[in-house]
Amino acid sequence: MQSLWMLLASLLFALMGVCVKLASAYYTTSEIVMYRGFFGVVFLFVLARSNRVSLKTTMPLRHFGRGMIGVIALWLWFYTIGKLPLAMANTLNYMSPIWIAAILYATSWWRGRARLAMGLPGAIMLSFIGVVLLLQPSLEAQQIPTALVALFSGFLAALAYLQVRAMGLLGEPETRVVFYFSLTSALFGAGAGSIDGDWHAIHAPGGWLLLLVGLFACTAQLAMTRAYRLGNPLLVANLSYSGIIFSSLSGVLVWHDQLSPLSWIGIGVIVVSGVLATYLNTQTKLATAT
Repeated sequence: MQSLWMLLASLLFALMGVCVKLASAYYTTSEIVMYRGFFGVVFLFVLARSNRVSLKTTMPLRHFGRGMIGVIALWLWFYTIGKLPLAMANTLNYMSPIWIAAILYATSWWRGRARLAMGLPGAIMLSFIGVVLLLQPSLEAQQIPTALVALFSGFLAALAYLQVRAMGLLGEPETRVVFYFSLTSALFGAGAGSIDGDWHAIHAPGGWLLLLVGLFACTAQLAMTRAYRLGNPLLVANLSYSGIIFSSLSGVLVWHDQLSPLSWIGIGVIVVSGVLATYLNTQTKLATAT
């Protein structure tokens, strides 16, 4: 199933988040965004040439709109990763699937054709309950503004994901989509960094962390773009919650975080909701076909 590409993307995004948090001790958010985009441009240019995929596009305005919304969401996400505990930042950012469900339903209602199965958004809400049980986020007063920023980044990410799917349905290959997003990230990060005026030299281990951020982000976006291009958008959104599980496990391995029994119950709820979403999606397709 093409939607399962989201599982790979979630794992890679979790690894990227670990590297971003570590790199934030050496570099500003704008620098991390810039280098993430730069390494992505180089990697995707080589990949496109080796696979003989043309980077010439017939939809530059769509790439520009997707790129600007996506890179703002990315900058805000990286910023909150550096300021909040990794689990908390990812929890709030992973509200994007809920936003996707709301946007799709609002669009369907506005057009007068509510064709989406009622159970799919319910499964996504169940998955978010599992996220809360898993992470049990508690906000301190000084963290509330940053937490709202993380929440807003999830909304912008939802808009960007829907644009990715729209371009994929129009035949735009994922290599080209991610290439132009990486280019936008590099230019935006450089521009924001110039305004900050706070540049840091590349050195080990910071330089290796920046390279890993670019590598993980690029390959994760390729997998994510394919999932949203070929899979069911709500099912893909549900599977994206697996990134919370991967992030939690990363916290255990890297920072020796301890997961409570309630957290493991949350993992179980997420898995069950994913199975439920898959079942409902299959039933909807069968009903449509008949």
